[in-house]
Amino acid sequence: MKIICVGRNYVDHIKELNNDIPENPVFFFKPETSLNKSSQLKYPSITNNLHYEVELVFKIKKKGKNIKKINAKTYIDSIAIGIDFTARDIQSKAKEGRLPWDLSKGFDNSASVSKFKIISFFKNINNINFSLYKNNKEVQNGNSKLMIYKIDFLIHYISKYVTLNKGDLIFTGTPKGVGSVNVGNKLEGYIENEKLLTTNII
Repeated sequence: MKIICVGRNYVDHIKELNNDIPENPVFFFKPETSLNKSSQLKYPSITNNLHYEVELVFKIKKKGKNIKKINAKTYIDSIAIGIDFTARDIQSKAKEGRLPWDLSKGFDNSASVSKFKIISFFKNINNINFSLYKNNKEVQNGNSKLMIYKIDFLIHYISKYVTLNKGDLIFTGTPKGVGSVNVGNKLEGYIENEKLLTTNII
């Protein structure tokens, strides 16, 4: 199982971090050890600036390579909400040196993922509302229709470079509103009006 994360997929988030809109999808990987299904995350000792980034997560249900866009939906099993935790200080330093920033994204338990809902639950996967609350206050909200690159194109594009396998997870990018967390904070992720994810920072 691999975790594939798409960066810079919402215009407002690109603007808030002063990045450029990519000509093609930008994706990177988190190792399997980054997956966190627990309701707790211990604040990692490697960073002093831990950020949340809420995202829709799509699970792949069968192996595929060079998948056609028209067939992409047949490769999706279910959808969850996740948080791509980022050590922003490590990432910023790497960017300054034009170095890879894998360490800022791939540390242990850096990918919180909720329970999954089967795809048939959703009328239109390109029109899904999702949101994140920090200490009971909404800090992020988005809709999959606002993705620069929709999931069918992402599956097509990623599979040109990397074979997708059953159980792989695709984090599809975060909307604006990313920010820092501290010990004692509670994060809650919603798809539509249903709370699916709780992560307490300890």
